[in-house]
Amino acid sequence: MSARLIWRKSLNVAMLSLTGVCVLITVSVLFFILGYLVYNGGKDLSWNFFTHLPAPVGEVGGGMANAILGSLKLLLLAALFGVPIGLLGGVYLAEFGGRTIPFVVRYTADLLNGVPSIVIGIFAYALVVMPMHHFSTLAGGVALGIMVIPTVLRNTESFLTDVPPSLREGAFAMGANKWKMVATVVLPAASRGILTGVLLALARVAGETAPLLFTAFGNRFWSPGWNQPTSSLPVVIYTYATGPYEDWHRQAWAAGLVLLGLVLLTNILVRAFLTRGTAYERT
Repeated sequence: MSARLIWRKSLNVAMLSLTGVCVLITVSVLFFILGYLVYNGGKDLSWNFFTHLPAPVGEVGGGMANAILGSLKLLLLAALFGVPIGLLGGVYLAEFGGRTIPFVVRYTADLLNGVPSIVIGIFAYALVVMPMHHFSTLAGGVALGIMVIPTVLRNTESFLTDVPPSLREGAFAMGANKWKMVATVVLPAASRGILTGVLLALARVAGETAPLLFTAFGNRFWSPGWNQPTSSLPVVIYTYATGPYEDWHRQAWAAGLVLLGLVLLTNILVRAFLTRGTAYERT
């Protein structure tokens, strides 16, 4: 066996071992975080945690039903505000754009995706909170919706680009115009991938705290409607984790476990969609 072949085999074994160690470290960190949350927060999870309001300050017990509902309302508003804009922007880039404008839009979306969340919160504060003169669920939904836009836009463009040209040609051959072809052929073919991108975008913003401190703020009671401050799991975790009470600390761990569980569940659903097939029907 030549020295060159021995060197190549040794290098191959070394690199495979190194990549295996890196994978093990990555998976270990994830399971360590999850295990730590389960150990510290699992014992404080109960039915009351999901159905009761927080206890008065200084008292033990209570739940986070208002924060869970508030987070769901904020994510709903974020989806209603950010998903249509991102979806239509992605359709434009993939189907109607030329060269200059799509380049500017892509570059702007990438920059927006990298803007710190606290800056988005300040922007939403100036755009919604200051004119309304109070915090609100609507302001929080706008802040999260802005963060959703670039992710949905880029994912939509990517999945629409992957749709085979033959589907478009078939639609044109049947007499469909451009918009009808996109609405009835291309979008349904890429719907699974687009839904995957939407779920990932919402999972990403579900744990954001800084924008909500400037917009939705918080509320220890139920928040009816959309025009009042509302509680949310990330803000409650921040408040309780930095508070002076031991019971707050335990509930912060429990809330962190619930939030992580929601994100993991979303990612599992995304993987399930992807494993059932590609974003379009292969022909």
